[in-house]
Amino acid sequence: VQLQASGGGLVQAGESLRLSCLISGRTYSMRTMGWFRQAPGKEREFVAGIKWNGGRTSYADSLEGRFTISRDNAKNTVYLQMNSLKPEDTAVYSCAVDTRAIQSVFRSEPGYYDYWGQGTKVTVSS
Repeated sequence: VQLQASGGGLVQAGESLRLSCLISGRTYSMRTMGWFRQAPGKEREFVAGIKWNGGRTSYADSLEGRFTISRDNAKNTVYLQMNSLKPEDTAVYSCAVDTRAIQSVFRSEPGYYDYWGQGTKVTVSS
C-alpha cells in the first residue's frame, strides 16, 4: 500500500484547508484510514480516523469539531477538511493505514498503523 498526502500550505488563523491522501496498492487490505500530525518538538498524535468499509469516523477530542474526515472509495482517496484553523494546528500531517483493526475499533496509537504517507506541512499564522 502506498499513500501520498497533499494539500498542506500556509494559511492564516480562521481559514480552512483540505488535505488529501491518495492510496494505491492493496486497498482491499485497508481497515482504518487515519490522519496524524506532529508539531515541532512534540510527539505524533492522532487527529481523525475513518473505516474504509462503512465510513464510521473517530476524532481527537481536542479538535472541538473543526475537522472532518471523509473518503471517496472510487477515487481511493481520504480527505481531511480543516476549518477554523488555529496556530496550534501547525504541524506535519500524515495519513496512515491500519490493516488489522476490527470494524468496531479505532486505534489511535501510531504503532498500530502499517503504512504511512510522506506527510504534508500545515502552517497556521496568527
